[in-house]
Amino acid sequence: MMYTLIATTTFGIEAVTAKELKALGYEDLKVENGRVTFEGDEMDIAICNTWLRTAERLFIKMAEFKALSFEELFQGTLAVDWGNLIPEDGNMHIVGKSVKSQLHSVPDCQGIVKKAVVESMKKKYDSEWFSEEGPEYKIEVAILRDIVTLSVDTSGVGLHKRGYREYAGEAPLKETLAAALVLISKWDSSRVLADPLCGSGTIAIEAALIAKNIAPGINRKFVSETWPNIETDIWEQVREGARKTVNNNEIEILASDIDGSLLRTAIANAEKAGVKDFIKFQKIPMQSFTSRQKYGVIITNPPYGERIGEAAEVKKLHIDFGEMYESLNEWSCFVITANGEFQKEFGKKADKNRKLYNGRLLCYYYQYIKEIPRKKKEE
Repeated sequence: MMYTLIATTTFGIEAVTAKELKALGYEDLKVENGRVTFEGDEMDIAICNTWLRTAERLFIKMAEFKALSFEELFQGTLAVDWGNLIPEDGNMHIVGKSVKSQLHSVPDCQGIVKKAVVESMKKKYDSEWFSEEGPEYKIEVAILRDIVTLSVDTSGVGLHKRGYREYAGEAPLKETLAAALVLISKWDSSRVLADPLCGSGTIAIEAALIAKNIAPGINRKFVSETWPNIETDIWEQVREGARKTVNNNEIEILASDIDGSLLRTAIANAEKAGVKDFIKFQKIPMQSFTSRQKYGVIITNPPYGERIGEAAEVKKLHIDFGEMYESLNEWSCFVITANGEFQKEFGKKADKNRKLYNGRLLCYYYQYIKEIPRKKKEE
């Protein structure tokens, strides 16, 4: 059966997710704030959950309509054939959000949607009571400027939860955002990649997964695996296909940090992700990072200095970072930070700057780009 699917993203990386979907073979993509909409069937639900690196979740879009009153919300929801997707024993859980809309009470909207879904199910199954002891169906009612979108979550736990990260330090970078940073940088495995402030290792691990073509969701489960309308062998086919496409590319990724306990966490995370053998971990201060190689790429997420008293430390780190970078012959450098003073303290104006969100925090992705000369590429 064909569905309208929505891959949700954090703001700023919609185009990256759209590029991923195109690479997976999807066309006619509709890119909007925080989401990419496209068409797909049950196999596509399994493929996208398993393979998308930068999406937050994958939803089935059930309906979209305008609602200025609770009655309009009820009738719009009732018009959907929910029994077409949800079995008689389905556990229907409603979540909601409302932005700049007449219907601003989210709990009331959730209650009305649940009531309408149950009424629709009564017609479908000719029943007055539902046990709701079966598989979970999380229905989202999202209202933006009075337009209601009803959708069902196929992922369950967010797609950033790859299953390899048990502990992430104080200010974790989401795995989906780390993957986006690597994809935006256009790094490929012919160049060395380094994160000299690696923390719990997320950027290095995501880069290794990308370079080895390892599907990010290969080792985890998704809520739609429990649904009766998606056959088990579909998931098995997708996972088997993913295992076969892992490549043998030689890669060099360097991950270093001054904090030994964080580094131990990074090594444990990399081992769990199956990429420990492709990353060289080292306990050194960022200021000591050096390399004889040319045309490498740094991708890093330095501390932001959000706490009182940290500003001076962060400023010194940025200055030291700028001096360290001076010594790297023809390296590119990509830095995500919420600190607006970074360029000034680093001592260089970025070639590109992109606004991204780390959670709810507005960040800047400063990009210092050095291309490999054409002759070197051809050699």
